[in-house]
Amino acid sequence: MNESVELPVNISVQEAHSLLSNSESIVFVDCREPDEYETAKIDGTVLIPLSEFADRASELEPHKNDHLIIHCHHGGRSLRVTNWLRQQGFQRVQNMAGGIDQWSLEIDDSILRY
Repeated sequence: MNESVELPVNISVQEAHSLLSNSESIVFVDCREPDEYETAKIDGTVLIPLSEFADRASELEPHKNDHLIIHCHHGGRSLRVTNWLRQQGFQRVQNMAGGIDQWSLEIDDSILRY
């Protein structure tokens, strides 16, 4: 992908799944809380809860130029994280619209909806 092309803020669950399925180098971040993560999670995600994000954002610094997809339950918290990361200079970060709930509906119905 051309690094100079600005990615849209939102990415659909289908687009995210396609990128992940094609072994694209994606950092997939779940910003829900630990109890939510224990209830339902997408394999391969890195948990950095929104409540800990300010303290743990430095963990993403090595991935500043990588493609990051952020998700939460429905897409609200992850949109906040996505916008914040973009303000910090992360150019290739996107919010997975609809969150894990939409993922469960459209991609993997074995993931518990809550």
